[in-house]
Amino acid sequence: MLVKLAWRNLWRQKRRTVLTASALALALLLSLFMRSLQEGGYASNIDNSARFFTGLIQLQHPEFKESQSIDDLLPATDAFIESVRNNPHITHLLPRIESFALAAAAEKSKGVMVLGISPELENQYSHISQRVVVGEYLTDGDSQVLVGEGLAKSLGLSVGDDIILYGQGYRGQTAAGLYPIKGIVKFPIPALDQQLVYLPLTQAQTLYSTGDQVTAWVLHTDDLVNLEQTVNELSRTYINRAVVRDWQDLSPEMAQQIMMDKVGGIFMMYLLYGIVGFGLFATILMMTLERQREFGVMLATGLLRRKLLMLIGIESAFIGVLGVVLGLILTLPVLLWFYYNPYELTGELAQAVLELGWEPVLKVLIAPWLFKEQIMLVLGLLFFCLIYPMWRIYRLDLVSALKGGAHAD
Repeated sequence: MLVKLAWRNLWRQKRRTVLTASALALALLLSLFMRSLQEGGYASNIDNSARFFTGLIQLQHPEFKESQSIDDLLPATDAFIESVRNNPHITHLLPRIESFALAAAAEKSKGVMVLGISPELENQYSHISQRVVVGEYLTDGDSQVLVGEGLAKSLGLSVGDDIILYGQGYRGQTAAGLYPIKGIVKFPIPALDQQLVYLPLTQAQTLYSTGDQVTAWVLHTDDLVNLEQTVNELSRTYINRAVVRDWQDLSPEMAQQIMMDKVGGIFMMYLLYGIVGFGLFATILMMTLERQREFGVMLATGLLRRKLLMLIGIESAFIGVLGVVLGLILTLPVLLWFYYNPYELTGELAQAVLELGWEPVLKVLIAPWLFKEQIMLVLGLLFFCLIYPMWRIYRLDLVSALKGGAHAD
């Protein structure tokens, strides 16, 4: 009975209902777009950094984090990594050798990061062959290298030129090699573009005299949501044999940047909710004051106060649902457009974003948890705005209400 009465009451004042639902829809539209854009940017930059450098997860020797030494290695055997292959959340598994070296060409030299990779597996993971701007991508049997575009410019190198790598190998052995440049790669992250050298894994193992060992196994999960669970499972599996590090541990600077940006974004979102909330509160309060006589008549005819409060609550729930549905109808096309057509920044703003180490592209994230979070916040805002009006109804003076007093107590 109350549900039917509440539904009829909504459409007795269509304008009031539409205005209130529209305020909720606007709040959902703005907040969901803001959060989707924010989280989409984070997910994109985490994914870029992971695929081109750290991976989402790495298995490393227990001492490697502190030493960064080529002496602290893990087996590159199927027996060692079998447990990872059986994990349903792991989508990519790559062996890597990571070490430092001095790169020299002609009269110039520069410290670089050497990554020994399996070319085929790496390309499946990061599609790095699509980033080759000059020359060709590596194959497993090559004795050539790929270098970042920024590094190539610093050393004055081009495809076909030779680069000398000199460093320290396994257990103090000398690591030195002369390698032709097969291709030049343009990385989306400037810091990597300036220092990375890709070498086929077998060549890197020869250069550093590691044998059938690697500095890390790089892993990728099917979804960031499953990352924490996967890290915990692997930590239990490889206890005392390896440490499991996620992207936040591997890239603490990026994690801090994201955290600071997220705090600012959430503050702006709640500021938006506050502005919309004031308008929504005023609308609901006026709706309550305008219906004083109606409430008085209902109480005079025997309706219990708690039933009246339930009626107002049901009406508000209907308005909330209408607002959410309207908000989703308005928001989804916008999010889908930006999802399939990400906006690329240009000019000084793009350069500023690049200097932070992020890709200057605005992408959105479409995820169920994000929709659920914002819908719950919008509905929570609605029911928070109802507290005072419902308190006024509970304290409503029957005689004053029947007289039509605008401020009946």
